[in-house]
Amino acid sequence: MPKAQELADRVERHISGGGTAKQVRELVLADLRRALPFEGHVFMLTDPVTRIATSPLADLPGLPWPRLPELIRARYLTPINRWDALLGSAARSLLEATDGEPERSLVWREVQRGLGVIDTATVTFGDRYGCWGFLELVRTAWPPFTSAELSELTALIKPVTAGLREALGRTFAAPDARLPPVGPAVLILDPQLRVRSQTAAAAAALLRLNPPDEPMPPIPNSVYNVGAALIATEQQCPIGSPWSRINLGGNRFVTVKADRIGGGDIAVSIEPSTPAERLDLFARAHALTARETEVLSLLAAGFDSRHMATEMTISEHTVNDHVKGVLAKCTARTRNALLSRVLGSA
Repeated sequence: MPKAQELADRVERHISGGGTAKQVRELVLADLRRALPFEGHVFMLTDPVTRIATSPLADLPGLPWPRLPELIRARYLTPINRWDALLGSAARSLLEATDGEPERSLVWREVQRGLGVIDTATVTFGDRYGCWGFLELVRTAWPPFTSAELSELTALIKPVTAGLREALGRTFAAPDARLPPVGPAVLILDPQLRVRSQTAAAAAALLRLNPPDEPMPPIPNSVYNVGAALIATEQQCPIGSPWSRINLGGNRFVTVKADRIGGGDIAVSIEPSTPAERLDLFARAHALTARETEVLSLLAAGFDSRHMATEMTISEHTVNDHVKGVLAKCTARTRNALLSRVLGSA
């Protein structure tokens, strides 16, 4: 069996037992460390629609925390080898993408070169339901990443994509963490993404934006990412609309959005995700078809089978078949149990 397939099979076995998205990523990194050398990594989740990065799991030797906004801003302004450009394609290294001229990459010129980075390898995890995350491995010692190593990363796309998507789906069935409510909160960033001011609720909101169970100071990584996405759009290298939905642990989600305000500053809001935002994320995480998502939306709007049949111009029997299919995919026993997960009322 080729080495790439051996690694993919091992990763799939290790993550098949479930767990949180953080646990899935930790298992993947552990397997990768046994397969190939790297000195640093950035393993992010992304909103499946906007592709904005959230929930960091990263280790970048030599990077001072105050330079984190600079790194994130430069990464969004560097279309070369950015994760959205690799969606649906093979893993690629920085040297491969720049034809051996890494100085063509803004993020390498402005930040990574100073950290001693000689090459990076990036792979994006996505499917027909959205973009679920990406992994960037960092190498500060020669040799650069080889084609064989990139093939090993490429072989991980299918199992890791499914693992991350299914991990998100499990959060909707998780018990509520019973934490104090988050938001609404607002932060003001300057054009370099430095926090200029914030509302009183922002400190608690930022603390909750860290990955669940991650004991670290409230570094507003998700805030920087939506701000950087806004700047990238304004500078004609968009990645997606500047908002993202983030799981806070249990079945709680917040939506983080960025917008420009007078004087050039950026306002970032943090609020509980709306029912529509939750429903879309739930449907994608559970791999629902467009028709199944329509059925779920009508259920959430309070329609019974008869009214759904009229709205969808199909028979009531067909509606009930669709409902059964949705319940089976989502491992929910009743319509009420399903909707409590979708809407966060459980």
